[in-house]
Amino acid sequence: MFTKLVTGALALSLAATMAMGQEFGVRFNAINDTMLKDKPKDEKAVSEVEKKYNEMVNNDLEDIGFILSDPHERISDGYATKYGSTNLDNLGFFSIAADEALRPLLLQAPELGGFSPFNLHIYKNQNENISYVGHITPETMLDIVGVQDKTIRKEFAETFKPLDDLIDEKLGGKVEMVSYDKIPANPMMKFEVTFDRPEDLSEFIDEFQEEFEAAFEEHKYIIAGYKNFKEAYTDLELDFGKYDAYFVYSLCHFKFSEGIFNKEGGRPDAGVFAPCSMYMYIEKGSNKMVVGMPKLENWIAVMGIKDQKKVDAIHTLDKEIVSIMEGLGAKSI
Repeated sequence: MFTKLVTGALALSLAATMAMGQEFGVRFNAINDTMLKDKPKDEKAVSEVEKKYNEMVNNDLEDIGFILSDPHERISDGYATKYGSTNLDNLGFFSIAADEALRPLLLQAPELGGFSPFNLHIYKNQNENISYVGHITPETMLDIVGVQDKTIRKEFAETFKPLDDLIDEKLGGKVEMVSYDKIPANPMMKFEVTFDRPEDLSEFIDEFQEEFEAAFEEHKYIIAGYKNFKEAYTDLELDFGKYDAYFVYSLCHFKFSEGIFNKEGGRPDAGVFAPCSMYMYIEKGSNKMVVGMPKLENWIAVMGIKDQKKVDAIHTLDKEIVSIMEGLGAKSI
C-alpha cells in the first residue's frame, strides 16, 4: 500500500533511512481490527478501532491541547452512495490543531496555516483487518510550507508528541513511517490580494469570502472546513494583534478524492493530505491579503503515487486552483 518502515527497531530504521537521503513523511499506527457485530440494524457497521478512535477524538484531544474542527466521518459511505460502491470500510478526515501552542508560532511563521488545522486521518480497506490512524510528520509539514527557523521547527514538532503518545496509548498498533526522497522544488502556491482598505475591514472580508466560496463551489469543490484563528484567539483573550484577520479554509473535491482514494488501486493513505488547508491573513493596517496552500503535487512526492491517471488528476487540480484564485483577483507570487 505504501512505503513503510515498522518500528520493530525504530532507531536503526531511522538511521538507515536517513543515511540513504530519505525523509519520513507520514506516521501511521497500523492496528489489528475487527468489525463490530452488535450494531442496531439502523446504524452503520463500525469496527472496533473506529469506535475507539471516535471516543479518543471526542473525549481526549482537548486534554492534550488539540481542538477538533470540521470532522468528516465515514466519507467512504458517501462514495458508496454517490458512485455505487466503495473499497473501504472507513475513510475519515478529522481536522485538528493545537490552538494555544500554535499561536506564538503563527505570529512568527504564518505559513504554518498550510497545515493548521491538519487531518488526523483514519482509514480501513475492506480486504484487510487493519485500520490506519496517522498524520503527516511535522518535519514534512515544515519543509513544505518553507519554515526553516530551527527554534520554530523544534517547538512545532514538540506539539505532536502528546498526540502521538495518546494514539499509542488509546489505539496501540505498530507505528509505520512512510518514507520519501524529496518534496517538489516549489511545494506551495502563494498569492496576494491587494484591495482598497475600507474603514470597516469586515466589509472586504465578507465580500471576498462570499466570492471565494461561490467560485470554488461552482467548480465542484466542497468547503470542507473553516477555522478563524483571529476570532478564536480574541475569544480566548490571547494576543494575536499582528493580524487584522487570519483564517483557514479546508477544500475538498469529492469526485477527485474518490478517484484517488477509492478507485481500483486506490490510495486511501494519501488522505492524510486532505482536505487541503488554504490560509489567508491580513497584517495589521495592511491593504494586502496573503494566501497560501500546499500544492497537491506534494501528494505525489511524499506518498509515492505512480498511477498516471492519479498523477494527471493531481496536476489538473493544482492548475485549476491557481486559475480560480487568479480569477478572484489574486496575484501569484
